[in-house]
Amino acid sequence: MAENKIIVGLDIGTTKICTIVGRMGEYGKVDILGLGQVPTNGGVTRGVVSNIDKTVNAIIESSAQASKNSNVAINRVHVGIAGAHINSLQHKGMIIRNDAEIEIAQEDLDKLEQDMHKLSVNPGDKIIHVLPQDFTVDNEPGIVDPIGMAGVKLEGNYHIITGQITAAKNIYKCVEKSGIKVSELTLEPLASAHSVLSDEELEAGVALVDIGGGTTDVAIFHENIIRHTAIIPYGGNIITEDIKEGCNVMKNQAELLKTRFGSALADESTENEIVSIPGLRGREPKEISVKNLSMIINARVSEILELVYYEIKSSGLEKKLVGGIVITGGGALLKNVTQLAEYITCLDARIGFPNEHLAKGLVEEVKSPIYATAVGLVLKGLRENSEAYNNFMAEEEVAVEMDYADMSAEDKDRTIKAERREHFFTKFKAWLKDESDIKDF
Repeated sequence: MAENKIIVGLDIGTTKICTIVGRMGEYGKVDILGLGQVPTNGGVTRGVVSNIDKTVNAIIESSAQASKNSNVAINRVHVGIAGAHINSLQHKGMIIRNDAEIEIAQEDLDKLEQDMHKLSVNPGDKIIHVLPQDFTVDNEPGIVDPIGMAGVKLEGNYHIITGQITAAKNIYKCVEKSGIKVSELTLEPLASAHSVLSDEELEAGVALVDIGGGTTDVAIFHENIIRHTAIIPYGGNIITEDIKEGCNVMKNQAELLKTRFGSALADESTENEIVSIPGLRGREPKEISVKNLSMIINARVSEILELVYYEIKSSGLEKKLVGGIVITGGGALLKNVTQLAEYITCLDARIGFPNEHLAKGLVEEVKSPIYATAVGLVLKGLRENSEAYNNFMAEEEVAVEMDYADMSAEDKDRTIKAERREHFFTKFKAWLKDESDIKDF
């Protein structure tokens, strides 16, 4: 039943708002049922909602397209959050347990995590994610999963991500004004990681670089654990603005020049290659040198990648990123961007496509890097739903065994067959109701 649950991902980006509907298919792959995409028309600036009405209208149109394509009524969505207001920090927590003979349980880890949510952060900020790194039990460090161990002193290292309350509330407001409820708010690079990174890369160490329209999001993983996150306030839009100013053309012409003829490496363009673009209102066509165009692009992309490299070095994991760099987002479509990334960082680089985890449906439409975040939101929602369902079923098995522990095997079997269906569905409906509650921010 959990496998058939439908999840909707909503990516509120600087240039576009994208809605993707998906469900878990065979072999752990995801079936994409519907897709809707519309431009934001200035409603979002650098990942932050700047015009409520424009954003609401775009969400309504995008979700309507996805609903029509999938024949699914969209009531709840998993939403991404990004923007220059996002910050991260490392913090350590500790609890002293009363009895060393009692094994460390999930409740102990929950208490540590709850303590992290009580941390003092900058005024106007709120903790979005508390991500465990590793644990120390009685001065024995580097433990990934301490459950079942014995010990008195339990310490945990956590990666904590914060964001502005107002930015998050505006996202909630826009979605709810569209007649939809928010199931979960997720940092966008974490969502993108679900769709474009392999298990091998997460284990070996990899830096995910999501170059969007308004921001470039960085997430660094090592040994299957997120170690560092950062939001760089530059993206594809600033490259377009540079072309607009440098070539003295209109913004839509600058965008076309970037996507069709632009390159992140100026040396790859020849001196005599010229692009002619139409003039305005009968004026003469304008001739643009592809070499000059690439030099403008190279300067800005180099700046962005140097900031990415700074974040990689700041994480202290530069020498441990065996998986190198995975570039995704709309900026990943820029010609020769991986070659420039390798030159600046001295790390291997590849383009991240979100089609590895897709089974069937609208796979061709969403396999572009520009859909990495939206697909990742669907994947993350499906995986969390599946984990919650499996945990629920495991708890039910234990409860059933305890309820009928004193019966004979024959009586137990007969009683379970008679009562289990009603017992299960009562509990399952309660679980579904809990799952559907809106999480407060």
